[in-house]
Parts: sequence; structure tokens; C-alpha cells
Amino acid sequence: MRVLVTGAAGFIGSHLSERLLARGDEVLGYDNLNAYYDPALKEARLARLMPQDGFSFVRASLEDRAALEAAFDDFKPQRVVNLAAQAGVRYSLENPHAYIDSNIVGFLNILEACRHRGIEHLVYASSSSVYGANRKLPFAVEDSVDHPVSLYAASKKANELMAHTYSHLFGLPTTGLRFFTVYGPWGRPDMALFLFTKKILAGEPIDVFNHGHHTRDFTYVDDIVEGVIRTLDRVPGPDPAYDPLAPTPASSLAPYRVYNIGNHQPVQLLRYIEVLENCLGRKAEKRLLPMQPGDVPDTEADVEALRRDTGYSPATPIETGVRRFVEWYRAFYDV
Repeated sequence: MRVLVTGAAGFIGSHLSERLLARGDEVLGYDNLNAYYDPALKEARLARLMPQDGFSFVRASLEDRAALEAAFDDFKPQRVVNLAAQAGVRYSLENPHAYIDSNIVGFLNILEACRHRGIEHLVYASSSSVYGANRKLPFAVEDSVDHPVSLYAASKKANELMAHTYSHLFGLPTTGLRFFTVYGPWGRPDMALFLFTKKILAGEPIDVFNHGHHTRDFTYVDDIVEGVIRTLDRVPGPDPAYDPLAPTPASSLAPYRVYNIGNHQPVQLLRYIEVLENCLGRKAEKRLLPMQPGDVPDTEADVEALRRDTGYSPATPIETGVRRFVEWYRAFYDV
């Protein structure tokens, strides 16, 4: 297939592009390589993709409608995976406009480009953040997600609503994927595992919010990519079991689906740090702090819908995933 992957120089996007190329797909990567975190890491990810047969690249933003439409017209993708977004919960408190520009305006441009070009299937990244103030665990795609606690979460919920509208009005098949705390080699420097590793190796204290008591459904990047590919290959149709008198947010009479992709094995942050200490062979000096605004105490994915429809659910334990990250980090930064 010809697959357009936005955010291809990003953490998940670069891993996904590699997998698609390995199975023989043609991939057009689309990314603006912005400076939200070190662009050198994005360039290094991209450098691994550029020499590969079947890969081409456009450097531009989702907000740049002309550039996006030109990429669609030149490459003529059959399917699209939209992973480009302004990421990060805490940054959304500082720079809200970046989230509207990329995640709302940019996503509208994606939907319009797909609509007018007869794209077979649009898969897009949502987030576990949409569950917001929900406290019923595990989080299920059938649950209401009407109480976001950050603008980032609100923008991802908006993506799901926008996608449903296009599925309903124009018959565009769309699948939204709620990722749960993704980690692994080539990960993002603004996320806990990367920050902790860097500081522990430098002998600096690490900030541990909520005194380390909150739990996260840490999901290894290869498991996320497998989930993306399984759903990309399965174009949704109208849900024959959908009942308008008892509606579910997870499906529709339109060709629309939403899935969780998470390890469904929540781990307390203090345990995560302990595994990292074991892999590094060093102890962390912890600064125990209260929970930050926009954070939630616990996350846990109910992946029954994903398992039912694709036969897949993530399973990599943190002991394996964290070790692989540390091996990559030490080799990449030579520490």
C-alpha cells in the first residue's frame, strides 16, 4: 500500500514507518521537525528512514494546508496515519495556541484532504488523556469522556468528534487510537523515562510527582506500532450492533471506531523507577512532589475491543521494555 504517515520523524511515527517499509509498503513521511523537543533526535530518527527503498519525505506542518494537499496529490496515498500533533499535557498549560493550531486546524486539514481524495482509511492518534477526570478503572472505549483535565486532552477528544462527523457525512472510514503512556527506544525527551535516565546518569535528583503513587499503563512502542498496523489493515464499516437508543462512543452507524492501545497492566511510578534503577545499576535521588495540574492519578486500558476486532493486545513487560530503552540510550548518547 501507499501510506502517508504524519509525524514520521516522531517517536511512534518513525517506528511505524520502519515497520511499514519492512513489509513492503511505500511510505511518505510528513513532519515539520518543530523544536518542542530537540530536533536533532528527530533528524536522527529520520536519517534511519531516508535511505530505505519506498520512503520519501516532506517537511511541513499540518497547518500548512497547501503543503499538505500537495503531498496528498503528489504521493496519492491509499491510507493515512495521522500521528503529527502538539504533544504533552503540561506544555498545554503554557502554550495553548500550539494545540489548537496543530491538533484542531491541522486535523481538519487532514480530514478535508482525505475526504476529497477518496482515502480508504484514516487512522489517527487519540490519547488516554481523553479519560480525564474518570476514576472508573480500567478505562473502556464505551465510557463517557466528557471531562478532560487539560487542553491537550480536549483537543484529542475533539479529533474523535471531528472524525465521526466526516465518517457520518462523507463515509470516510476513520479509526481513533487512544495510546497509553508510550515508552521505548528513540522515545521523547519530555517523557518520564527519558528525563529520569538522563538525570540519574548525571547524578541529579529526579522530580517524582504525586510522591510516586500514581499508576500508569506503560505501553512499549513496538506494541503500539503492532496495534496501529492491525487497525490500519482493518477498514471499519458501520457497526451492525450499534443501537442509537443506547449509543456507545466506541462505534457508530458510520464507518468509525475508537480503540484503546495499552498494556492493561498498570504499574506504580515508584516501581517503574525501581526497574530503571536496576537497568542503570544506579539509585535515583528522588524529589517527592505533589501532583501537577492536568495530570490524572491512574490510567489503565481496557483493550477488549482491540482484542475482539484485531486479535491483538499489547504484552511487553516493563522489565523488558525499560531494559531495551536503556540499552538504546547508552548507545545513542555514548554514556
